[in-house]
Amino acid sequence: MTRASLLAAAALFATPAIAAPALAPVWTDHAVIQRDQPIAIEGSAAPKEALTVTLGTAKQSVRADADGHFRATFPARKASAAPLTLRVANAAGEGASASDLLVGDVWLCSGQSNMELPFDRALDSFNQRHRAADDGIRLLTIPKVTAPVPQARFGEPAAWTAATSETVGDFSAACFYMGKQLRADRPGVPLGLINSNWGGSAARAWLTPEGGRTLYGDKALDLLKLYSSDPLAATQAFVPQWFDWWRTHDGGREPWTDTAMLDWKPVPEISFWNAWKGSGLDTRPVANVWLRNKVTLTAEQASQGGSLSIGAIDDLDLTFVNGHPVGYTFGWGVERTYRIPADYLHAGDNEILIAASNLWDTGGFFAGPDRLFFTPGNGGAAIPLGTGWQYSIGAVTGEPPRAPWDVNAGIGVMHNAMIAPFGPIRLAGVAWYQGESDVGHPGYDKKLQALFAGWRRQFGAQARMLIVQLADYGKLLAQPAASGWAEIRQAQLDGVAADANAALVSAIDIGEPSDIHPANKNILGKRLAMAAEGQPMPMPQSARLVGDAVMVSFDGIEGGLVAYGGPYPLGVELCGDTQESCRWALATLAGDTMRIATDGEPVTRVRHAWADAPVVNLHDGRGLPVPGFELAIER
Repeated sequence: MTRASLLAAAALFATPAIAAPALAPVWTDHAVIQRDQPIAIEGSAAPKEALTVTLGTAKQSVRADADGHFRATFPARKASAAPLTLRVANAAGEGASASDLLVGDVWLCSGQSNMELPFDRALDSFNQRHRAADDGIRLLTIPKVTAPVPQARFGEPAAWTAATSETVGDFSAACFYMGKQLRADRPGVPLGLINSNWGGSAARAWLTPEGGRTLYGDKALDLLKLYSSDPLAATQAFVPQWFDWWRTHDGGREPWTDTAMLDWKPVPEISFWNAWKGSGLDTRPVANVWLRNKVTLTAEQASQGGSLSIGAIDDLDLTFVNGHPVGYTFGWGVERTYRIPADYLHAGDNEILIAASNLWDTGGFFAGPDRLFFTPGNGGAAIPLGTGWQYSIGAVTGEPPRAPWDVNAGIGVMHNAMIAPFGPIRLAGVAWYQGESDVGHPGYDKKLQALFAGWRRQFGAQARMLIVQLADYGKLLAQPAASGWAEIRQAQLDGVAADANAALVSAIDIGEPSDIHPANKNILGKRLAMAAEGQPMPMPQSARLVGDAVMVSFDGIEGGLVAYGGPYPLGVELCGDTQESCRWALATLAGDTMRIATDGEPVTRVRHAWADAPVVNLHDGRGLPVPGFELAIER
C-alpha cells in the first residue's frame, strides 16, 4: 500500500459517520409553538442534503447548507391544543421527530436567583402542588452551562414536559405562577414556559454578541473568541489589566514576581477559609488572598508540560506557575484545570501561586484536597497537591477586573450556551428578574436596552419585555440615605420607559428585608401575568412645581392612588442637588396625583421608596405598588 493510500485509509477511519438529520434542541416532544407568528424550524443534516420537514400535514422541502444547517419556515397558526407531530427526514427516511406539540404562547423566564427560585421554595407550595397539573402548560428547563461563543446545542439535553405535581417542584416559581394565571385568564391558549436562569448572574452574561460588542467593544469580544480556541493565550492577553489593578492598589508591588515579599502561614485545611479559626478570614472572608504550593517534577515530566487542577476557588482566581499566568476564572463552583506549557516548567520544585478573591460569603477552596493535582503530559500519573499549601492575606481590597469569559459576569457567556441554541423561535415575550448582581455597576438601563434588542433579533420584534423591579431587601432606615438598590430600580424603570413594548412589574412591597430571596412569588407571578396581558402598570410620569407644592402625576393607575395603613404615603422624599439635602416629605393623594408640600425649601428632585428596603404603602386601587422612583422637578 502506498503512503497516499495509507493516509486516505487513515482519514476514512478517522472521519465520523455522517449523522442522521436532527432537529434543533428546542424541538422535543411536548414543545409549544408560538401562535400567530411564522414558525421557523431549524436543525442539522449532512452538508447539502435534501430534506423534507413535516409539521402536522404541512410539508416543506429544504436543503441543508454547506455547514449542514437547515431551516424550514411554516405559516403562522392559531392557538390549538390539538397535538402536532414535527419530523425531518432525508431521502432514505432517516431523521428525527417530536410529537405532542401544541400551539399557544411561549414565554422565556430569565435572570438570576429570584427568577430561578423553585416552586418548592415559594409560599404555600404544599397546597399549590396539588393544583399544578395542567397538560396545557409545558415546561422547559435549560441546563446551566456557559460558552465564550454562541452554541448550536445546549450543554446537556433539555426536554419539554407537561406541568404535573411532580414536574413543577424545581421549576421557577415566579414563571410558573405567571403561567398559571395566564392559563386561568386564557384557558383556550396552551402555554410554554422556558426556565433559563443562573443565580448570581450579571446582566451582561445574557447579552448577545452584538449587544456585548456595542457595550464593551471589539477588544473584549475578540478576547472571548480567542478564549474559545486558546484559553492560555486569552488569559495572557487579559492579565495586564489585573497587573495594573494590583500595582495601583498595592503601592506598585508585584508579589507574583517574588513571593518571598509576602508573609506566609500554613493553610489549616483545604476548605473555605471561613473555617480557618484565628486567621482573620474566619471573621472577614471577603478578601484577596495569596495561596502557594510547589510541585516537584523530573526533567522528563517537566519536558512534557501538563495540566494543573486546583479544584474550585471561591470566587475568583488568577493562577501562576513559576511566575507565568496560566488561568483566570470566576465561578465559585467551577473546577479549574489549566494547561501548562513545557517551557513554563523545569526539573525540581515548580511554584504554584494563586491570587484568590472572595467577593461575598464563603471564600477559598470550594472542593476537597483530592481535586488538587498536577498531571504531566497527556494523561500521565497525577501528582497530588492536596497538602503543603500556604496562604498570605493580601493588603489589597476590592474587586479585581473581571475577564470577559468569567462564569457569572462574562460577556454573553450565558446567552451563548443557554439562549443562542433556541435559534429563531418566536416568543410572546420575556420575563426578566435580575439586577441584584449589578448593584454598584453603572449603566444598567443601557444593558436592558441591549438585552431587549438582542432578544427581539432572535425571537421576533413582537416579543414583550417584562422587567421585575427589585424587591425590598437590606437594612431598614429611619432617615433618607443613598441606595445602590434604589439606583438599580430607577435604571429598570428608565429602561422600561424607553421601550414601547415593555412593562415594569414591581416587587418592592413583597420582599423580605432579611432575605434576598423572598418566597412570595405567588403574587409576583400574578402581576407578571397582568403585565403580559397588557394591563397597565403604575408608572411615574412627571413632577411639577406648582406654587409651594410638587405635583407628581402617574400613568397606569386604576382605582386611584391608595395609601394603605394610614392617611399618607410613606417613603416620599424631596431633595436638592445633594444626598444630604434629601428629607422626608408629607404627601397627600387625589385621584392619580400626589401633592407634596415643599415648606418653602428649595427642591430639584422627588423620590419614592428610595432605599434598599423601603416600607411601601402606596398602591393603586388594584393593590399594585407604585414603584420606587426619582423624578427631576419641572418648573
